[in-house]
Amino acid sequence: MKADAHTAGEVEAAIQKMTDAYKTRRLNDLMGCFAPDSDVVVYGTGVDEKRVGPEQIQSQVERDWSQADSIEMSFTSKSISAAGNVAWAAMDGAFNLRADGQDAAIPARVSFVLEKRDGKWLIVHSHFSTPAAGQEEGSSF
Repeated sequence: MKADAHTAGEVEAAIQKMTDAYKTRRLNDLMGCFAPDSDVVVYGTGVDEKRVGPEQIQSQVERDWSQADSIEMSFTSKSISAAGNVAWAAMDGAFNLRADGQDAAIPARVSFVLEKRDGKWLIVHSHFSTPAAGQEEGSSF
């Protein structure tokens, strides 16, 4: 069910807080956007990027930062839905980065599941992917 404007605004603000902390490399602020649960999950775009629990998520973020001079996420479309204290968002956008002296904009598809706890929306699951570059439009595989 589509989130009402108030909930959508809160969820979008929570995701923006995470992306701002990621861009500015504020680890404590970034980790504060995720639930502290041992089963919080982040899927990344790399073959080995399945991170479960805060320690693994922190390790992934630190790896990302070590491999890029700058990196940020931008979103071009957003769909936010909610039911009770759970919300989910699907977004299209890009990872904009500079690494090894090269600038890149990598198309991204991102989804989040958030849970509202004590008045604060926390990410409990996120999935980052990129469209399959070799797959022709109109093809399923």
